[in-house]
Amino acid sequence: MMPKVKASVNIENVVASATLKQTIDLNSVVRAFPSVEYRPEQFPGLVFRLKKPKTATLIFGSGKMVCTGAKSERQAKRAVRKVVQELKNNGILIVGKAIIQVQNIVASASLGGRIDLEKSVVALGRTMYEPEQFPGLIYRMDEPKVVILLFASGKLVCTGAKKEEEVYTSVNILHDKLEQEALIYYE
Repeated sequence: MMPKVKASVNIENVVASATLKQTIDLNSVVRAFPSVEYRPEQFPGLVFRLKKPKTATLIFGSGKMVCTGAKSERQAKRAVRKVVQELKNNGILIVGKAIIQVQNIVASASLGGRIDLEKSVVALGRTMYEPEQFPGLIYRMDEPKVVILLFASGKLVCTGAKKEEEVYTSVNILHDKLEQEALIYYE
């Protein structure tokens, strides 16, 4: 079953972690790249920003890294590889390749209709909805394992996916279910 109206989905942020399996002297990175942000008394990692793709990568002395701001899995991996290459090009000794893993994908979507959140609580199960505290319904989906914040406007935020396809799958499953239970109204 395909929903009557196609949902529009936007990947907003992909968070990837990486490890180099070696330590990195962060002070030497600071000397090679004066533009990085590093305040060890506040936070143990340094922030390495790229313009293309527009990302921020945290680098820790342990050789672990966390990249945020990418708009796709591919972009996140490209950003980490580019940071490692920049370090190498500027005299930071790096022996192996970065092992990269996507940790979280945050996406927004619009289902194109209004949603009855009160009735959705019962139909969906595994939900939390306390409108006086937060206007969205929180839905924990088991398969794929994601959390969706669903609003009466038909807009939603999906978080917790590890692959882009899980975002699309979960949005479609939810959209289908809302249509089958007559909980979404198209103007």
